Amino acid sequence: MKGFGRGTLFLLLLFIFLLVFPKQGIGLEILSKSKIEKCEKLSDSNNLDCKQKIVLNMAVPSESSGGEASLVAELVEAEDNTTNKMQTLRNPPVITVNKSAAYALYEITYLRDVPYKPVEFSIKTRKCKRDASAKVVKICERLRDEHGNFIDHTQPICCPCGPWRRAPSSCGNFFDKLFKGKANSAHCLRFPGDWFHVFSIGRRSLGFSVRIEVKKGSKTSEVLVGPENRTVLSNDNFLRVNLIGDFVGYTSLPSFEDFYLVIPRQGVLGQPENLGRNFSMWMLLERVRFTLDGVECNKIGVSYEAFSGQPNFCSSPFESCLQNQLWKFWDADQNRISKNQLPQYTVERRFERINQHPDAGTHSFSIGITEVLNTNLLLELSADDIEYVYQRSPGQILNVTIPTFEALTQFGTATITIKNIGKLEASYSLTKKRIAAARRRHTWRVGAPSSTSSSHHQPPQQQQCGIAAAGNLSSTSSLEQQQELFPLFLSPPPFRFFPLPSLSLDASVLAKTKGQRMP
Repeated sequence: MKGFGRGTLFLLLLFIFLLVFPKQGIGLEILSKSKIEKCEKLSDSNNLDCKQKIVLNMAVPSESSGGEASLVAELVEAEDNTTNKMQTLRNPPVITVNKSAAYALYEITYLRDVPYKPVEFSIKTRKCKRDASAKVVKICERLRDEHGNFIDHTQPICCPCGPWRRAPSSCGNFFDKLFKGKANSAHCLRFPGDWFHVFSIGRRSLGFSVRIEVKKGSKTSEVLVGPENRTVLSNDNFLRVNLIGDFVGYTSLPSFEDFYLVIPRQGVLGQPENLGRNFSMWMLLERVRFTLDGVECNKIGVSYEAFSGQPNFCSSPFESCLQNQLWKFWDADQNRISKNQLPQYTVERRFERINQHPDAGTHSFSIGITEVLNTNLLLELSADDIEYVYQRSPGQILNVTIPTFEALTQFGTATITIKNIGKLEASYSLTKKRIAAARRRHTWRVGAPSSTSSSHHQPPQQQQCGIAAAGNLSSTSSLEQQQELFPLFLSPPPFRFFPLPSLSLDASVLAKTKGQRMP
């Protein structure tokens, strides 16, 4: 049988969960009872092609550590809000939800390249000059660019010998000074090792996707929603899903706006084409540890200019300008890891699922969300062709009791005891007939709750005989034929019994003389 009537229908959902990832189970939460609503056309697009629709509000959690999760839900019963009758759907729609792992996505902007381990070289010599050749100062010879031009601030810095100098050394004896020249040392900064790309970290966002599939009979409808595509209509206009939002967890998304991300350089200087996957070398360091223009000592990104421009250069300690470089932070983390402690700077071991978001490129950086993330979805399904399964079961009237009432009394009471003698729960109609000169029909409306929901109302005197049913009747006609209808909902034995509201009878209709009993 098709159709719903004009009353609002609320749906009760029976969910069967089939978890794919991971081993721990998850639970889907229904935030409100789903209901049947009329379809309204608000625009030319994103509208269901229907007259009535099922609206389901649900919360879909991720796996306990934020990973992928799958579940299946089946809609098997419907409840009419006007009569509280439970009805079973003939072809229950099956809803499959697949939620991807959640991640925090960060925009990154390339800034510059910095050396991993700047090195200060000290060459002992007796003929140190700013323009000395490699034969005299070796590696500290002044550098040239690819065009053959000298690079500023790359010339050697000459310091005299002595025990209190930058590189303590012996000046030799008088004859060494006389015949070989006065001893001195040449100092220079060079970058012989690896280089790293430096990125600033900007706006962050939450990323994931939810695939919803609804199968009804041989028909399947599917949509894919996410933070970037929040409302989607299926191709057949049968299913529409709206991603309302996400419930805030106890742990907020980490913010790295005060940090720089450094990644090993794989190719040439400049903007990388690929970030690579050497996550053990990726580090997050505070911005204050960097010098982007290179003019500050003891910061990441120190330049030739900062090194050569140190005041009191020759009396300062060796490597006085090269503290707090990248290699020291990485070594410090390796020391912590060797002691089974979490690293402070490297992203590996600190975070999960690094850069595993879809279409990971050179302008984004992501980490996995490790907290359960509940996503609020609103599902709308076309409900024009839903069919119900109806159950029939025989019933028996056990007793009818009508107390004495006086003539001209406005109301009286009739009590009817009924029993379900079948094997299924079913709804019943109770009809009362009276033969008179004029034939007219009236209807008594009686409601009976289910046996399970009203078991605490069980009267002791009714335990073996059935359900005591009563109702109200109002009429203005004389003693004429009347037919009254009592809709009842009874359970098959064994069952519990409970009283129903009293049925009032109009005395002016049912009696002409005082004391007459209604048959």
